[in-house]
Amino acid sequence: MTRFSKFLLRAAPLVTLLAAAPAVAADLGNGFSVGGGATLVSDYRFRGISQTDKRFAVQGTFTLSHSSGFYATWWGSSIDDYIAAGSDAENDLIVGYKKTFGSTTIDGGFLYYYYPGSHGANTDFAEPYVKVTQAFGPLSATGTVAYAPKQKALTVDGIHKEDNLYLAGDVAYAIAKTPVSLTGHFGHSFGPSYLTIGKDYSDWGLGATVTVKNLTAGLQYVDTNKSLFSPSGRNISKGGVVASLGVTF
Repeated sequence: MTRFSKFLLRAAPLVTLLAAAPAVAADLGNGFSVGGGATLVSDYRFRGISQTDKRFAVQGTFTLSHSSGFYATWWGSSIDDYIAAGSDAENDLIVGYKKTFGSTTIDGGFLYYYYPGSHGANTDFAEPYVKVTQAFGPLSATGTVAYAPKQKALTVDGIHKEDNLYLAGDVAYAIAKTPVSLTGHFGHSFGPSYLTIGKDYSDWGLGATVTVKNLTAGLQYVDTNKSLFSPSGRNISKGGVVASLGVTF
């Protein structure tokens, strides 16, 4: 049995729980609510770089939110073992605050990347973030700033702590009277750190999604100006099309 097969066996009960719980008690009262989702992707790309050796991944999420704007989220994905010293999964633990003022939405918080099962290496790191979204009718534009302060997990030479800054801009356009939305993305990672594996680089993408009730199917072209190879010899920074199929509950 492969490591990924073992991950699927471990993840199946959790995905089942996510599918069941929110459907029964989405509104918890006193301003609290819960929601979740599960997604199958043909390749998990993090800032343009494949985390799965250009193979498919299973992902899930669960959020507890309050009407005041505060929220706590778990997001997880299967990964290949070259990402975090043998770990088979990425777990993102997030606490944040999100509020809309007219057509502007501000979202800020603290994200902790946790990689269980890494072989004695320091791979976990924290990254505060701020996002501002401005809506213009069916068009929305989002700017993101994510800064990971100096930490051992981001070291390049194994000795010195490193930090990392990521700036990104995203646009989304919902086509009227259709379930189709178009998306565009551009981001830049400032290094050097483990997240850039050397010098700065940029990533970008163009995509489309179709949403019917609680199902969303998507196609996205993702590319970078970096050349990075996995231990298997695949160019995991090369441009490619990523397909996805997700469900929310």
